[in-house]
Amino acid sequence: MVIVTNRIRVKKGMGAGMAPGFTAPGPLDTMEGFVKMEVLLTQNLTDHDELSVNMYWENLDNFTAWRNSDAFKAAHKRPEPSSDSAKKESPIIGSELTTYEVASVKEIAR
Repeated sequence: MVIVTNRIRVKKGMGAGMAPGFTAPGPLDTMEGFVKMEVLLTQNLTDHDELSVNMYWENLDNFTAWRNSDAFKAAHKRPEPSSDSAKKESPIIGSELTTYEVASVKEIAR
């Protein structure tokens, strides 16, 4: 299993409102190898908010297929320059993508 984390820095006060958009129903739900997604909001930052969007995949090839898919491109498409949406300033300051291989897991049996 692999975890792909997108750490997204956004303007202060915007993170909590953006988080549900990442977990809303969409084409990602039907992608082969997709396991789950969780969105974490970093605490105690003063200058900006930070979301860590963790996507769990069966393997890296499944994630790569998502990144290369038309559905991914549509989900990340920027608005047309002439649209009202394009005139609004983006809340995103920057982002960083990191990929992890799950090397060890411990779970408590219940």
